[in-house]
Amino acid sequence: MARTGLAGAARVAHWADSALGPGRDGATDDGKATLSDATAARAAADLGLTVAQVRADWDTARLAGLVEVHGDIARPGWRLRAWDRDDSAVLRGWVALFDAWSLAYPESPDHEPAAVAEVVSAMPQVLSFLQLSAGPVPVEQLLDLLQQRVTELRTERCEVPYEPGQTTPAAEPSAADPAEPAPAQDTPLAPLLDWSLHALASVGALTCGDGQATLTPLGSWAVWVKLEQICVAAQSPAGNIEQSAEDMLRGCAQLRPNAARAEYRAWLAARTVGSAVTELVDAARGEDALLRGLAFEALRVVGAPAEPDVSAVVDEPALRPYALLWLAEHDGVDPEDAHEVLTRREATWLWVDTAAAVADHGEAPLLVRHLESAVQPTVPALLDEVRAVGHPRTVQVLVALAAAHPDPALAKAVRRAAFQVHTGG
Repeated sequence: MARTGLAGAARVAHWADSALGPGRDGATDDGKATLSDATAARAAADLGLTVAQVRADWDTARLAGLVEVHGDIARPGWRLRAWDRDDSAVLRGWVALFDAWSLAYPESPDHEPAAVAEVVSAMPQVLSFLQLSAGPVPVEQLLDLLQQRVTELRTERCEVPYEPGQTTPAAEPSAADPAEPAPAQDTPLAPLLDWSLHALASVGALTCGDGQATLTPLGSWAVWVKLEQICVAAQSPAGNIEQSAEDMLRGCAQLRPNAARAEYRAWLAARTVGSAVTELVDAARGEDALLRGLAFEALRVVGAPAEPDVSAVVDEPALRPYALLWLAEHDGVDPEDAHEVLTRREATWLWVDTAAAVADHGEAPLLVRHLESAVQPTVPALLDEVRAVGHPRTVQVLVALAAAHPDPALAKAVRRAAFQVHTGG
């Protein structure tokens, strides 16, 4: 159902990808990545559509993330790249469209904006009721529920209700401004509910007719996913859901792997995927090597939607080994074999970075055991390559290792290497 509903959007997005790529004429001319008249006409001719159909499909592609807009530039989204091989990308694209239902089917300009905002805020509860009902629900019943929810929203804002037609001196329109719009409380909700139901029907979330509304299987699944996310977020085991990515990762540092993954899922469920991935990548760029490793563990929980951002940091030396391992595992390589994608230099950089995390947050025996994980067969070979790799924490790591190792001869060799790195020798 999701593929069928987004087929037109995917077709226009694929056309734009091939016809409007780098070096070709631009797609937009208004600074908002809206198709220019000439481009829309060209697409209509190439695809056998009307210009109106092309523009509608383009707008859907933007809302579904098949096309990503950056300033006045539009470029293919990761969902378009994964369209033919990844069903989850298609479903995520449809959920993004579902989340944007009020934009996909704009309200009438006659509707009072504050009332529209209240109805949009109240619709999740209406959709939850439809999902739990698992069948047709009379629109009149949905209207009662909507009115109750809107009243609750106004109460939460501490608004003082008043009867329609009742005015206060502050609320009376002035003679100089007789066209003052009606307050949200005076706006009938029935037309707004009708608009909401038709907007949700336009994206394939429900059907409405004969005075009843019914969620489609796809709409029912999407609402269930939303409810599940709320439950997951509410079960945040360590209470870090409100924290920034960096603080959340610090809170997970002492958790066991399964508990940490549960915390990542709860934190992610409370945010949009794009903003969460950006926060995690920014946290990985910091100086704390432990957070770098944990950030990529959290990105593993994100999965496919993080692929473009992870690919984008492959050329950053501090993140490259982590990104290459992430991408290899994402492509299906066994995690135990993923290290084979790293060069010797990259593996050595990762060893030093991990040692820095252990030195900062672990115990001495753990740092000594970490020595055994080096790819170099001997300690002298490891020290030579560690010195050559140029990691900014090399001196601190070697000093900590020398202090922790029980073998005096080996500790002396490590201290000598640390001194040589420190003095540039």
